Amino acid sequence: MKGVSTYSETERLIIRPLTISDYQNWLTAFEQRLASQTRHDEGRMDMSECTEEWFTNLVVKHQKLAETDVAHVFAVFRKEDQTHLGMIDFSTLARDDFQWGRLGYTIHNQHWKKGYGKEAVKEALNMAFTKLNFHRIEAHINLDNIPSMKLAESVGMEFECVRKGFIFENGEWTDHLIYSLHSTQRRNSSQEMIKTSSNA
Repeated sequence: MKGVSTYSETERLIIRPLTISDYQNWLTAFEQRLASQTRHDEGRMDMSECTEEWFTNLVVKHQKLAETDVAHVFAVFRKEDQTHLGMIDFSTLARDDFQWGRLGYTIHNQHWKKGYGKEAVKEALNMAFTKLNFHRIEAHINLDNIPSMKLAESVGMEFECVRKGFIFENGEWTDHLIYSLHSTQRRNSSQEMIKTSSNA
């Protein structure tokens, strides 16, 4: 999707695609990760192969994915010091009469419990509806990933169903929780907030 502005700010954060100049901030964030905190947290990773050339190729790959509307990948940075906090992505599942996408998110574990995940995902969903023209966004969550469930709920996503044998992970087909939000829900929620505020 060429010509689409994919930069946004919140009170504390900047959300935008990675650029080649982000390499050092991006690498430092991964190197400062703590040991794995949960089963679904990768924790510390071997970054020895992630050279500047490797990172440049990653940036180019993200750009191509966005241009072809296959996926839109955003980095989350802290405004005050440009610290890289994590990543958010939207994969296009269908367009035409569906305008349907999948949401993914991760915050480096050294920055957990500071509200960055909620703040970033909430704004990214706004971008998905207003800039990327999605109507429906889903999050596919492992049955035991309670922190991810809580984050999805905190930004207004609703539990919809369990999809059986949905994603092939670790050598087997696994069930996933489906959380969803669509543009009509978001619009109605915003209108209700305005109405409540005006009556306060």
